[in-house]
Amino acid sequence: MQTLQANVQSISPLTEFVYKVILTPNEAAQFEAGHYCQLVLGEKDKRAFSIASRPSQQHQIELHIGASGADSYAMQALEHLKEHLANGTQATLEVGLGVSQLRLDCDRPLVLLAGGTGFSYVKSMADHLAEVGCERPVFFYWGVKHEDALYAKEEMQAWAASNPHFTFIPVVEQPQGEWHGHTGLVHEAVMKDIVSLEPYTIYMAGRFDMIGAVRDDFIAHGALREHMYADAFAFIK
Repeated sequence: MQTLQANVQSISPLTEFVYKVILTPNEAAQFEAGHYCQLVLGEKDKRAFSIASRPSQQHQIELHIGASGADSYAMQALEHLKEHLANGTQATLEVGLGVSQLRLDCDRPLVLLAGGTGFSYVKSMADHLAEVGCERPVFFYWGVKHEDALYAKEEMQAWAASNPHFTFIPVVEQPQGEWHGHTGLVHEAVMKDIVSLEPYTIYMAGRFDMIGAVRDDFIAHGALREHMYADAFAFIK
C-alpha cells in the first residue's frame, strides 16, 4: 500500500448519480489494473473505490463514484472531495489495495463482468489489456438497470473495435424504449452466451449481494473457483 497526497483536479457528472473524479497525486501512484484505493476522511474513516485509470497513468487517478441521497457512504466521500476541490487542498489516498487485480500469466480467455459503477474496476483492466496488446479473447459484460446508465458505452464500443479479440456486451435489466441488446441480469446474459465457463478466468465487480449470487451461479455453470476474482469474496460467505 502506498499513501499519497493528491490534488482534486476535477469532479464531473457521468449520469445523474455517477461522478468522475480526477486526482493528481504528488508522486507516481503504484497500482495494478483491478486494484482499489481508499480515500482517507479520518484516521478510522476510509472509503474504498476502484481505480478506473490504467497502471501506466501513474500521475492521474480516475474514480467513478455513484452517489445519491440514499448512499451516504459515497455521498460523504464525494462531498469531502468537493471541499478539497473548492479549497485547493489535497486529499489523502491509500492506493494499490486489493487481491483481485488482473493476472496476465496464463492464456485463458477472460470474462470481465461489472454491475453499475463496478464498471470502473474492469475498465482499468480493459484499458490495460488494450495497451499491452493482449491477444486473448476478452468478453466485457456491463450490466445496468436502465440504458442511460451506460455512461461509457461509446468508449467501450471503441475499445472493442480496437482489437478483433475484444467483445463488449452491455446488458440492460429494465429496458425503456427501443433497446436491441441483451436484457435482464448481466450474469445470466453471460451464461446464455457461453455454454460452459470452465475455460475462462473471470473478474467481476458490483454489489456484494450480486457478486455472491453470480459466484454461485457461475460455478454451477462450470466456472472454477480458483479462476474467479472479486474483492467482494472477502466479505461474503
